[in-house]
Amino acid sequence: MTAYNVVRMHVKPDREKEFLARNSEVDPPAMQGLKKISLVKTGDLAYCLVGEWEDVDAIAAASPLMIGALDTFRDTLEDLGGELGVTDAISGEVILEGQGPISVDS
Repeated sequence: MTAYNVVRMHVKPDREKEFLARNSEVDPPAMQGLKKISLVKTGDLAYCLVGEWEDVDAIAAASPLMIGALDTFRDTLEDLGGELGVTDAISGEVILEGQGPISVDS
C-alpha cells in the first residue's frame, strides 16, 4: 500500500542557496521503492520534504540512505527545538486518496 514520509526543516539564515544546491545533488533513484519526492517551501527558510513510496517497508529500508542524504546538508539546518533536532519526520500508509471527492485506498 502506498505510503508517504514527510520531513519538516528550517534552514539557517544565509544558508538557503547551499541547502538547495546540496538537496539537488541527492540521488533519489538509489532509494528502492521511492516513487516521487518533492521539496516544498512552506515559509521563510522553512521547507517540507514529501516522499511517495511503494509501502512503509520501502521507507524503513531506505532509512539509512535518507539519513546519509540528510548528513550532506544537516549543517545548513537550524535545530527545531523541543528535542526534535534539525528535522521533524513522520511517515505512514495512505488511508484516503484522490482528486475531487476523496476515495478510500484499500
